[in-house]
Parts: sequence; C-alpha cells; structure tokens
Amino acid sequence: MTRRPLATWLLYAVTFLGFAYLFVPLITIAVFTFNKPKGRFNTAWQSFTFDNWRHAFQQSDYLTAFGKSIQVALIACVIATFLGGLMALAISRYKMKGGPALDLLLILPLTTPEIVMGASLFTLFFNQSVRRGFWTIVIAHTLFCVSFVALTVKARLRGLDWSLEDAAADLGSPPLRTFRKITFPMIVPGISAAFMLSLALSIDDYIITSFVAGNVSTFPREVFDSSKITIPPQVHVIATLIMLIAVVTIVASTLAGLRRESRLKG
Repeated sequence: MTRRPLATWLLYAVTFLGFAYLFVPLITIAVFTFNKPKGRFNTAWQSFTFDNWRHAFQQSDYLTAFGKSIQVALIACVIATFLGGLMALAISRYKMKGGPALDLLLILPLTTPEIVMGASLFTLFFNQSVRRGFWTIVIAHTLFCVSFVALTVKARLRGLDWSLEDAAADLGSPPLRTFRKITFPMIVPGISAAFMLSLALSIDDYIITSFVAGNVSTFPREVFDSSKITIPPQVHVIATLIMLIAVVTIVASTLAGLRRESRLKG
C-alpha cells in the first residue's frame, strides 16, 4: 500500500479550508434561522425555535422588497439572456472584424467597479431627467447581466461542432429549423446557466441599485437600510430560502442538461 505524499495531504487541507471559507457564512445564516433572539438583532445565539420558519413572511416590508427584487430580476435577466445569447452566437459563429475588441467590450462591464457603474448610470439618468425607480433598476441590471450571459454562452459555444449545422443544411433543412432542432438544444445548458447566474447577481446587487432605485426598495437595500435599527430572524429565513431555491434550480438544470446531452449523443 502506497502512502500519499505530504504535498497531496497539503492540497487536501488547502481545499478543505477554501470550501470552509466559502460555506461557513452560508451555514451560519441557515443556523440563525432557528435562533430566538432577545432584542431587535438576530446576531447572537440564544435558544432554538421553529417559530421563525412558521412566521417567515410576517415582516411585510422585507416581503414586499423581496417581491420587488424578484420582479426586477426576472425582467432584467430575460432581456439580458436574449441579448447576451444572440451576441455570443454572433461572435462565436461568424468571423467578425475586431474580435479582440469585442471581447474587451464584453469584459469591460465585469471589470468596472460597481460604484463606478452605479455613479455613471446615476449621472446619465439625472442629466436626461429620467425619474429613477423600478425601470431604471431593470435597465441597470440588464446592463451588467448581458456581459455575464454573453461570456457564459460563448464558453458553451466554443466546443460546439458547427459541422452539424452544415450537415443539416445539406439534408435540406432551412436555417430556422436547423437552429431550432440542432443548435438551440446544444446551447440550452449554457443559456440556462447564464440565466441562473444573472438571476442570482440581480437579486444580490446593492451598490448599483442604490444609485438608480429612487424610492424603490429591493431586498438587499431594505436589509442594509434597516440594519442599523433591526435585523429580524425573517431576514435570515428569506436569505436561506433564496439560497435553497438557487441550489435546487442549479442542480435540476445541470441534471437536465446532462440528460439532454446524453440523448443527443445517443
């Protein structure tokens, strides 16, 4: 029996510490959903209770803000997925002049600090006398989600076998039918992943939203603005629900994509 080298055990230890660093805050939020705090702040463990889950939505302000975040995310991410998917398909499928410049333009919104983007959008809306509110949030979220979608779908298209489209054309299939029957099913996993990523980013965003929201309060903004006064357990419950829904959706989407790929290969 061969012994594992010290470097291997060190790699395991670093990997474990990395995952612990990532997941300890998430586990802490889930644990504090069962805490019964004494006072306005659910930040110190007192005693175990299920009451927070039984009355998860009794805080109407947070529930309203959460609903607003969901509305913004769905509208912005549908638009961003449509635009970003078409951009990725055009860049990957066809040879275009200035390809490196296009890649730079896609990456630029991702590398720009959020406070810079938020301030620039605020200045744009203010100079154009645009009333800040729900639709300015949608515009802002669509703006930074398009880049994430385009890059994610582009990564999926990079390994695509375009000869399948040529084969379908040789067999007399029109372009629209080829896209619907051949191309689209192969890129659906990438589109689904891009949509879920942009959805999570939209629900999570605070900095850009705070510049363009006006009087509209999304869930992150409501939590931050009220954190100096109170942090009720329902905040942790809603945050945990968001995390659980995201995990279940991503796992289901991944499994569906794997099954779809196996059917196409079979």
